[in-house]
Amino acid sequence: MNKRIVFFYTGRIMQVEAALFSLPLIVSIIYREPHFWAFIVSAAISLAIGFALTLLSRPQKKNLFVKEGFVIVALSWTLMSVVGCLPFFISGEIPNFVDALFETVSGFTTTGASVLTEPGMAVTVETLSRGMLFWRSFTHFIGGMGVLVLVMAILPIEGSKSIHLMRAEMPGPIVGKLVPKAKSTALILYIIYVAMTAIEAILLLFGGMSVFESLCLAFGTAGTGGFAPLMSSINSYSSYIQWVITAFMFLFGVNFNLYYLILVGKIGQVIKSRELWCYCGIVVTSVSIICANIFNTCNGFGDALRTSAFNVASYMSSTGYGTVATNEWPYLSKAILVILMFVGACAGSTGGGLKVSRVMMLFKIMRRDLKKTLHPRQVSLLTFEGKKVDDQTISNVSSYFLVYLVIFAAVCFALTLEPMFDFGAAFTATLSCLNNIGPFFSATASVASYANFSIFAKILLTVTMLFGRLEIYPMLFALSPSTWMEK
Repeated sequence: MNKRIVFFYTGRIMQVEAALFSLPLIVSIIYREPHFWAFIVSAAISLAIGFALTLLSRPQKKNLFVKEGFVIVALSWTLMSVVGCLPFFISGEIPNFVDALFETVSGFTTTGASVLTEPGMAVTVETLSRGMLFWRSFTHFIGGMGVLVLVMAILPIEGSKSIHLMRAEMPGPIVGKLVPKAKSTALILYIIYVAMTAIEAILLLFGGMSVFESLCLAFGTAGTGGFAPLMSSINSYSSYIQWVITAFMFLFGVNFNLYYLILVGKIGQVIKSRELWCYCGIVVTSVSIICANIFNTCNGFGDALRTSAFNVASYMSSTGYGTVATNEWPYLSKAILVILMFVGACAGSTGGGLKVSRVMMLFKIMRRDLKKTLHPRQVSLLTFEGKKVDDQTISNVSSYFLVYLVIFAAVCFALTLEPMFDFGAAFTATLSCLNNIGPFFSATASVASYANFSIFAKILLTVTMLFGRLEIYPMLFALSPSTWMEK
């Protein structure tokens, strides 16, 4: 492995993070908050690490390959999270380092799980300054499309294999280039991403929101993260604002490649997308069932429709915003939400979960294998989106699902070893963090919030969130001793 190029590009990423601290710093200065210096110190630390890594590790060979791409992604996300939590910690606004790290990793991975939402705690969402709230939501925006995609869009990445950076970071079983150059692809994706975020922020302004709140909620929706500037999440906002956020949660769960095809006039290809149709079908079906199931607890059909549509879009896109206490919903509705947590959004979106395309492939693989069992001599080709799926992709999807289940079972088992956890809380908290969703269900009041979790549980779930956002393999490679021993 080319270790020098790994550390070199990690250093470049840390330099970018130092620049990103300038936005919450400006917000903090505008509101004349005393802790603005925390962003200056954090930026200085990030810049120092970045310059040290780039100056000491300038590579002779600058081509990137799969292994280097995976390790760069895992190392940079981990280091960015550690440095990213420093404003919370050194300012004293989140005085516990583990809590600050949990909150930051949750932000960057767009999970939205928070230790600041327990009423009566000394530190809550409402106690944070505006600068810290902005940084908290801004981490969703940074992590939504991907840190490396941002770096590729704004900095020159040398070498002919930079696509491996995108493949290591972008969610889904298949990642390709929209245009011949990976840098141009990254730039196109980010332009679409920024434009959609800006449109949502403007629509929220029309609903009577302040600029600060509209930006925070737009960042949370764009990254499908779920951090909000209020402990009540979206519950205290108007129906108009809830519908706007519902629509954009759905839209940010769609494969961004389809938006590019719309821009270049290839609408026919968009209409033929099986993944899109499946995604829409799951959403409509889930909304219909839940709407009927919770109708008696709502104030009429309009309230039931809005509530069910909002929460279905929130859970399936892995955003995690909430308008009601879904933990108190009927079992049928909660079961549907748990299934949506597994499935997740489309590949190539900012959403989490297994991804609709991967679930579709798993069902296709299962159906093909059943046919082979009944008709051993029959040749059965597996196709997806009108194209033949090669054996390598089939193997990758199957092995990913197996590794996913092993990690899920291991984390869930580890949580159940603690007496405070009931099985439902351990199961759904693991599912929520591995799929980067945020909310979880619990029948025990002692674990009703992530704030009540032990230090061990918080650290375990922090690592789990990174595994889920980076789709397992980058973290496995980075944590494997054999990766670092290879020359």
